[in-house]
Amino acid sequence: MTTRGVLYVHSAPRALCPHVEWAVAGVLGVRVNLDWIRQPAAPGTWRAEFSWQGEVGTASKLASALRGWHLLRFEVTAEPCATAEGERYSSTPDLGIFHAVTGIHGDILIPEDRLRAAVDRSARGETELADEVAKLLGKPWDDELEPFRYAGEGAPVRWLHQVV
Repeated sequence: MTTRGVLYVHSAPRALCPHVEWAVAGVLGVRVNLDWIRQPAAPGTWRAEFSWQGEVGTASKLASALRGWHLLRFEVTAEPCATAEGERYSSTPDLGIFHAVTGIHGDILIPEDRLRAAVDRSARGETELADEVAKLLGKPWDDELEPFRYAGEGAPVRWLHQVV
């Protein structure tokens, strides 16, 4: 079963750009040449985005290939399909990586056990429930990435297909 999604590289230092292409090519199994444009939200960095098509799990593989690179901000999405829910990965240098399962309309689906744990932490006075829910929804990542998203409006998008 195949799915499709989008990789948004919100900001990367110029020296890291070819490494991002190589990592993505390694996952997709095709040569990747991204159309890099300057990222005005962080002078001296570059951004790129493209749509991909591949097997279920490709979003996870892309996020794993890119995670941990300091100074790289990115998001990977995968649409739901007949055999799998959708996914969203967000990563920033300060926060690390965030993963969420998404439904057919793009809403984040929070597993029951994670909600119960958040309620329990709040009931014990360890944290506020609103803060816990915000983390489960990825709000800290959204807050940090939002300026980079707006800076990328109108950026070119390229479709890539995974060779199976």
